[in-house]
Amino acid sequence: MYFSDLGLIALILGLGFALYTVVVAVLGAQRKLPQLISSARRSLLVVTFFVLLASLALIASFLTHDFGVIYVAQHSSLAMPLYFTAAAFYGGQEGSLLYWALMLSLFSALFVMTSRRAPAALVPYVMATLMVIEAFFLLVLATVSNPFVRSAVTPADGAGLNPLLMDPGMLVHPPMLLMGYMSFSIPFAFAVAALATGRLNSEWLRSIRRWMLAAWTIQSIGLILGAWWAYHVLGWGGYWGWDPVENAALLPWLTATAFLHSTMVQERRGMLKVWNLVLVMLSFALSIFGTFEVRSGIISSVHSFAYSDIGSYFLVFLAIIIAFSSILLFVRLPQLRPDQDFDSIVSREGVFLLNNFLLLGMTFATLWGTLFPLISAFLFHQTMTVGAPFYNQVMAPLIIVLMLAMGVGPLLAWRRTSSNALWRNMSVPVIGTALCAVILPFFGVLDIAANIGFSICSFTIVAILYELWRGARVRHSHGEAYPVALFMLFKRYRQRYGGYIVHLGLALLVIGIIGSHYFQVQQDALLKAGQEMNAAGYRFVFLGNIDRKDVDSETITSQIQIWHNGQSLGYIYPGRLVYKNFPSQPVSLIPIQTFGATDFYVLQGSPPTTAGEALIRIFVNPLVPFVWWGGVMMVLGGIICWWPDRRKQVKQRVQTTNESALVAPVEEKEAVR
Repeated sequence: MYFSDLGLIALILGLGFALYTVVVAVLGAQRKLPQLISSARRSLLVVTFFVLLASLALIASFLTHDFGVIYVAQHSSLAMPLYFTAAAFYGGQEGSLLYWALMLSLFSALFVMTSRRAPAALVPYVMATLMVIEAFFLLVLATVSNPFVRSAVTPADGAGLNPLLMDPGMLVHPPMLLMGYMSFSIPFAFAVAALATGRLNSEWLRSIRRWMLAAWTIQSIGLILGAWWAYHVLGWGGYWGWDPVENAALLPWLTATAFLHSTMVQERRGMLKVWNLVLVMLSFALSIFGTFEVRSGIISSVHSFAYSDIGSYFLVFLAIIIAFSSILLFVRLPQLRPDQDFDSIVSREGVFLLNNFLLLGMTFATLWGTLFPLISAFLFHQTMTVGAPFYNQVMAPLIIVLMLAMGVGPLLAWRRTSSNALWRNMSVPVIGTALCAVILPFFGVLDIAANIGFSICSFTIVAILYELWRGARVRHSHGEAYPVALFMLFKRYRQRYGGYIVHLGLALLVIGIIGSHYFQVQQDALLKAGQEMNAAGYRFVFLGNIDRKDVDSETITSQIQIWHNGQSLGYIYPGRLVYKNFPSQPVSLIPIQTFGATDFYVLQGSPPTTAGEALIRIFVNPLVPFVWWGGVMMVLGGIICWWPDRRKQVKQRVQTTNESALVAPVEEKEAVR
């Protein structure tokens, strides 16, 4: 028996147990039979076992070079390193779907093992919903997208992995992004369970929040890694090109971000109940849409697979999800009336609502631009594409207003904020912004749009730092040293202050985007050995080309020495790598040198024709490191928000009067103004 036979059997058995779990979980909940619910729990764990077994069978097929499996022959070769051979598991359509199903089964098992923390009435419906999703993926894998199909003739070697995937980023970006798509399944399952049972109080919201935080953080990591991969592999000098597949990954992140803000309004004021359910459902629907878009191949992208009939399966599944969710929501509308009304637009909940409108506006604009080629082809019988200028013109003002709202929000109280309190809280950030706007032109920032963008980012940064300082100052007044006070703020109020870290990270990321967008410089020069080109005060001296041939590839690199102020800063080697099996898909080798907050991005503009000359292209990318620093800070903030609070509720009930004075000190004082 081949490993592929074992994998196919495991898929079929996993599908059977997934369907059994759905039936038994619902029956157990409807008839209030705990034995059936316990059986459903065990059955879900069995599904996890079989999906894990199928995944291991596929990995074993790769590691043993079983080229009789068509998928293995298409995505690996004998010359590939072991780690890329194993990573080829998710390098194609069939394997990536199996990875999706594997992560869903593991997360479902994690939910079952921690389900005592969730409302008991919701648990069986959450399991049933998750297993419906799992059953869909296993059905697709067992039929139209089977990774274990064998060919009649076993080739001696495989074609190898796509050259763009032969990169260390392959080991981290695709699995994180696919896991991000998948992780929106559990919040969706909670929403369905709450609607199905009618238990729509704050209990389900508390249960869902940490799962959504986990999904948001995982998707954030996937997006940042994707931008980093594009930056150092694709060779066009940028990190985000508004590619349809990039857009699809951004969509559920935007709606999940909106949910994480509006859920605080529901927890605090009992409002936006319908809105929050819609955002959860929309996040999951968009994650399925993203999976559908890549796997169907209906939209042209450097990331997507070839056209496949699998798209129709995902389209039908997506339609069923939207229809079923909408019906459930409509039936429960009478139970979703808000507990309170908005008292004032000038309040924290007012800013959160504006925040949601902006994020949904960005979602719609991105979705429209992504789908417009299909819409134009259907209506006008010609494919019209939407380029980066459209997204930049639409998204830039939305992002700037969003940044402004992020800075204003922490300075406002719940319910309403008096004009005196508003001015008192905003005076320091406004002064900081004015100083920034005045100083920037002296540093060469003469573009008005760039100046506005930098100034608003500075407003947000100063406002958040001011809020952190005020909180630490209150704790310091009760006898804590400032470092201890700041640490205790993060320890005791993780969601609030972790959110501030996320906002600081986003502000840094936007600063990086503004700098690289407005001030990027590109220089090209055809150089002969000994000639040089200058960029931003640095000299790049071309010394010649080096041609190295391996068994399965050829690498041509250009040796360049960098000089600054008469001193040599070392050598860099931009080049091109061509694999024998993919002669028409050369891979750029791009050395990126960072000096201060500026990247020097160097590559060969075209393959050298002789050993003594090369077309060298240099991008000077100011502030791009801020993109990566901001991304890391956002992920760190997400982890802080998600990190479980181990304090017992008993401790919270017996806090002293002095301690209660420290609880969210600034917020409580503002609330009575």
